Amino acid sequence: MSSHPTETVPVTGQHRITEAQSRPVRPKDRFLVFGAPKFEQPEIDEVIACMQSGWIGTGPRTAQFEKAMSDYVGGGHAIAVNSCTAALHLSMLGAGLKPGDEVITTPLTFCATVNAIIHADGAPVLADVDPQTMNINPARIAEKITPRTRAIIPVHFAGRACDMDAIVALAKQHNLLLIEDCAHAIETEYHGRKAGTFGDFGCFSFYVTKNVVTGEGGMILTPHEADAARLKRLALHGMSKDAWHRFGDSGYKHYAVLDAGFKYNMMDLQASIGLHQLARVEANWQRRRAIWQRYDQAFANLPIVTPVPPQPDTRHAYHLYTILVEQERCGISRDQFVDGMTAHHIGVGVHYLSIPEHPFYQQHYHVRPTDYPHAMHIGRQTVSLPLTPALSDDDVRDVIAAVTQLLSS
Repeated sequence: MSSHPTETVPVTGQHRITEAQSRPVRPKDRFLVFGAPKFEQPEIDEVIACMQSGWIGTGPRTAQFEKAMSDYVGGGHAIAVNSCTAALHLSMLGAGLKPGDEVITTPLTFCATVNAIIHADGAPVLADVDPQTMNINPARIAEKITPRTRAIIPVHFAGRACDMDAIVALAKQHNLLLIEDCAHAIETEYHGRKAGTFGDFGCFSFYVTKNVVTGEGGMILTPHEADAARLKRLALHGMSKDAWHRFGDSGYKHYAVLDAGFKYNMMDLQASIGLHQLARVEANWQRRRAIWQRYDQAFANLPIVTPVPPQPDTRHAYHLYTILVEQERCGISRDQFVDGMTAHHIGVGVHYLSIPEHPFYQQHYHVRPTDYPHAMHIGRQTVSLPLTPALSDDDVRDVIAAVTQLLSS
């Protein structure tokens, strides 16, 4: 990164002014939407073919997408669902979570990670993050383990692999379930293994801003065949047969309700998009990596904190390019910076205000931001810049110019 958060860095204003003057402010009719996906003709053709087939619900394309996902990560059973939130919830039910069981996760995550624990009747326990990687710190996990702890949910934040050697060792030592939140991490690898394959369940997101997009959608990976069968059933009302197997051309089949399940299934209409998104996942990763490297180069002399390089023998998914805008070093606050980027017609994100900042968790779980100082600091300073394969070279230059102008004014 450009500098450690606690270091003082001299401002080299001449470089920034040159960058800032190189591009005009974007026209008002060209607002750069944060996280806008890149769709190509194969997705469009597949969606049309799906609609023309008369079958848009869960069916053959969903099964094909599940197989493609399993092949991509190198094996295991894949269950397509309608969100990563559903994937997390079902994984905890499949893991046999009992009311009051404690599940340790990070305070620097989207609320869905914690809410899924709550919906499964578990008790969320937060362990602070490493200030450099922004991932959950295994040493803090170890401090939080009690006789009531049942599972660990590491979140591969922004596409950076967690320290899975240490986390897997803790899970084995204490006989804990391991559920990976891979919402940011479809391409992520750690020591030659894909994220989502280290534990009992791996949960992925195909939301519109993610690296593989189906609009809404998610996937569960598990090495356990029996768990996969139960989760597939739970994802569709607990029925023994889905619609494709009830109404297919082999004749009507009766079903039995075996569990009080949920309406969490993925549709073929979504899978039609995902099939071709997944087929281009490597090309899109290469484009995001090139943009990431351009940002690293352009921001090297600015008084912001940029992402640390990926650890050796890991693969970063390059999902979020997060910078820290600290007012005492930058001259403006994070929120002023966000407003300034919007005024330049460039959309940005905040990933994330830490979980203990939100009133619900303070009121119901008695957490305080100051109990998790690293997550608190990051959450109050962080900004995510546009990073999708849909960005043109001009878009990237506009982002760089806007950042540079704001930090030069």
